[in-house]
Amino acid sequence: MPIPRPDSVFDRAQEWSDLSDLAVDSRPGIHLGIVSGRRRQGKTFLLRALTSAAGGMYHQAQELGRGQALDRFAADVARARNLPVGSLRFTDWDIALRTALAYPARGSEVDTAQAGPNVLVLDELPYLLANSPEIPSVLQETIDEAASRGLPPRCVIVCGSALSVMTDLLSGAKPLHGRAQLNMMIRPFGFRLAAQYWGITDPTVAFHVDAVLGGTAGYRSLIEQDPPATMRGFAPWLARSALNPAHALFNEKDYLLREDPRITDKQHYNSILSAVAGGAHARSQIGSVVARDSSGLQHPLEVLLSAGFLDRSQDALTQKRSTYTIADPIVRFGEVVVQPFNVLLEQRDVTTAWAAAQPDFRARVLGPHFERMCRDWVQSAVGQWPEPISVVGTTVVSDPAGRSQHQLDVVALRRGDRAGQQGARVVVLGEAKSGEQVRTLRDLERLRHIQGVLAGRGTDVASAVLAVFGRGGFDKALRAAAATDPMVRLIDLADLYR
Repeated sequence: MPIPRPDSVFDRAQEWSDLSDLAVDSRPGIHLGIVSGRRRQGKTFLLRALTSAAGGMYHQAQELGRGQALDRFAADVARARNLPVGSLRFTDWDIALRTALAYPARGSEVDTAQAGPNVLVLDELPYLLANSPEIPSVLQETIDEAASRGLPPRCVIVCGSALSVMTDLLSGAKPLHGRAQLNMMIRPFGFRLAAQYWGITDPTVAFHVDAVLGGTAGYRSLIEQDPPATMRGFAPWLARSALNPAHALFNEKDYLLREDPRITDKQHYNSILSAVAGGAHARSQIGSVVARDSSGLQHPLEVLLSAGFLDRSQDALTQKRSTYTIADPIVRFGEVVVQPFNVLLEQRDVTTAWAAAQPDFRARVLGPHFERMCRDWVQSAVGQWPEPISVVGTTVVSDPAGRSQHQLDVVALRRGDRAGQQGARVVVLGEAKSGEQVRTLRDLERLRHIQGVLAGRGTDVASAVLAVFGRGGFDKALRAAAATDPMVRLIDLADLYR
């Protein structure tokens, strides 16, 4: 029977359902779950709630030596069994894990297990692996033995924030490959859920907060004051948090970088992030900024992608090379606003720093974030389009007649079609403008021109919806044109959050 989700757990309904199903699986043996996600996404809160509701045991590892780590684990096992702390002592992880699961010792002729916890959570597993790399092998052997001997059902969940370490657990040559029934990534809240989570009702305030902090649940507990009700209080609110040198969020980007053990040359990786945040999106452009050739960027780019710092996307309509963008809003904010004005901020001259940062904040923070929000909205707006959609991305359209190139912020393809696929049908063509200027008929005319250019080269755009996304709203002429043409959609910030 499913475990009811506690009221204290905000959203995460699907994640809770999946974890609950794993926890109540009554088949014999160990049911293994892998849970990962960047720091402060709410993994620990979710897993603590699960172990409490399921009557399980939760253990959070620390950066300790092997012996100290085993002692801390023994203390938690003793507490879970209502034994005096210090009454248990383990010399290796095989004995430790079998004791925690109430399973017989390895090689024992005993065919039954004692009553044990339904759920065992090992949080921050990468800390344990640093000095006890054998743990996955121990788990593998225990899982296989429990299955072959039909031992009582147990749910084991291992969790960690170092994405590269957690991803590697299930790779082909690793002991746990093929053993996990669940591999879950805890992601940030989407922008609409984030607004609800923060309790923000003003769409403009919600947009600005999301552009800086994203949907990371843990940031809420780090900021004492609630977000402002209006934009008038936004800058002072940032001055007390993300722009405050004494605040934990001020150096959040550096904390995040330290979590991945592969990122040893911080300066090199920071240079790449700075280049991408500054507008270098192609590998050749990044290489030019950081003075590295394309082959020398392959490894660091892959590390930043797997660690969740960068996103890679392919042009939706062509086979052009991939482009890279900053994945995490707080990292982008750090690169665009905090780092360049660090001296002023350290001197507590937030007013001067914030004023000087405004052009870049609008262009390199608000602009990319608004475009991403619009693509997410198109993806989630089921039933809004003439056909179901799959891929939502961007494209660059060459216009030989006009001797120009046009950047399209939103391109949605028919469900089943792939990015760059010849013959793919375009369902939505859109342009997203994050500025406060009112959008006019010129924006629609530009989209129609691009639609004509694409049609001229054989792209299936005849039935595409033309969508103008404008944070500043739309003038009367544009609204009148949209009212008489069902293939034109106007979406403002209130629509995105509605």
